[in-house]
Amino acid sequence: MITEIIIAGFGGQGVLSMGKILAYSGLMENKEVSWFPSYGPEQRGGTANVTVILSDNPISSPILNEFDVAIILNQQSLAKFESQVKPGGIIIYDPNGVFNPPTRTDIYVYEVAAIDTASLMKNTKVVNMIILGGFLQACPIVELENVMSGLKKSLPERHHKLLPMNKEAILKGMEIVKEINKPA
Repeated sequence: MITEIIIAGFGGQGVLSMGKILAYSGLMENKEVSWFPSYGPEQRGGTANVTVILSDNPISSPILNEFDVAIILNQQSLAKFESQVKPGGIIIYDPNGVFNPPTRTDIYVYEVAAIDTASLMKNTKVVNMIILGGFLQACPIVELENVMSGLKKSLPERHHKLLPMNKEAILKGMEIVKEINKPA
């Protein structure tokens, strides 16, 4: 099994963190892992993406031209990566950042209203965890307990008190994900 994932959005949306958590989760399950970030010089607001590969076998290269899954947090990223999702693959997006949804009919498309949900939860810092939960529901490639271990590993110890809130956000994302398109 190999799953090749691109996570893309603006800097500050937790794109790289989401990728790091997935990578750590894969390590917890004894998978081969690649985490390959790409971002501009801007601290916040510039574009950012990360390629994550989880595999049962050694990974030959972290550089990909096609993906099994694209997790998209803004319109610019959808424009860039929609065509690079393999037929039968998955796009997961937040409708608040993507105003013109994916148009392909040969892939699975899932919507996770993460920004709206985070607002209802009164915590806009968990948007990426809600999206991650939607991904885990649509594509359960790692176990939730390992995601939590990965989250704990990627957070500084002073932030470990936030783990229950993040788990709640992941579970909420798993609950609210909606399938928009299923290939024929």
